[in-house]
Amino acid sequence: MEAASSQNGSSIMWFFRDKGFDDKSINEMFKKCKRLEGAQKERASENWSYLKSIGIQERKLPSVVSRCPKILTFGLNEKLVPMVECLATLGTKRREVASAIVRFPHIMSHSVEEKLCPLLAFFQALGVPEKQLGKMILLNPRLISYSIDSKLTEIVDFLATLGLAREGMIGKVLARYPFIMGYSVDKRLRPTSEFLKSVGLSETDLQTVAMNFPEVLCRDVNKILKPNFAYLQQCGFGDRQIAALVAGYPPILIKSIKNSLEPRIRFLVEVMGRQIDEVANYPDYFRHGLKKRLELRHKLLKEKDISCSLSEMLDCNQKKFLIKFGLFKGFA
Repeated sequence: MEAASSQNGSSIMWFFRDKGFDDKSINEMFKKCKRLEGAQKERASENWSYLKSIGIQERKLPSVVSRCPKILTFGLNEKLVPMVECLATLGTKRREVASAIVRFPHIMSHSVEEKLCPLLAFFQALGVPEKQLGKMILLNPRLISYSIDSKLTEIVDFLATLGLAREGMIGKVLARYPFIMGYSVDKRLRPTSEFLKSVGLSETDLQTVAMNFPEVLCRDVNKILKPNFAYLQQCGFGDRQIAALVAGYPPILIKSIKNSLEPRIRFLVEVMGRQIDEVANYPDYFRHGLKKRLELRHKLLKEKDISCSLSEMLDCNQKKFLIKFGLFKGFA
């Protein structure tokens, strides 16, 4: 028996070397997965070929196998094929399944009946639209590894405390940003919501943040939100104005200061010659692209010596903007 196991171990070693793995990587995989010691080269080769056949590029397979070596030890028709076929029914494109496996290879180690089906039922009960279910799982395949009872239910209960009580509201939040389920309620989501309250957001404002910009709740207060808040104060905004800015456009607290906020503030004041009070009344200013929208439209208005508010300048598509200010002929 030991001789057979040793023989298998030797043949699987040759399999790994043939696929380009060095001895250090091979040893790490054996430490990570004891099942490799009794693994058969034929099964490993069969599983490798199958993963390649479903669209995983061969250059990415070593990374997939290194992170989840046991993927080569599973029965092809007992484990891999059922999971892939089930995932394929969730995706609209074949490559989405391959991409999900590359991002989180351990998805293949979970049971369709015991993990995936209960997970889908859990999200459906929360009102996640059927078309969104597949996108959620394939976008964040790590979801399958979370416990419904101890992890996901805690996230749902937290969102309910924000007042997202109407049927389907929590499901929409999870569908919009599935990654929210990977964060700790106590270490991240609750501290962030408390900080948002402290800067002046009402319960309704918080609900809007959760519904439309759930990623804001997932950012670190000390590393991201507080520095952005301090930057807005340095720019001359008062606390009430900052509260209005955050309520109007919550991502202002998570945008890069250097690459997003600073260039737009500088353009507003130094190039457009406007007061910062104007953006306090129109927070969506920070939503617009600097090059494609702000600079281009300001240039066109300046050439015609036209004055207008920020909302008049930006709250329409390009065609309506040109027609509104009589610029269509000159632009064409």
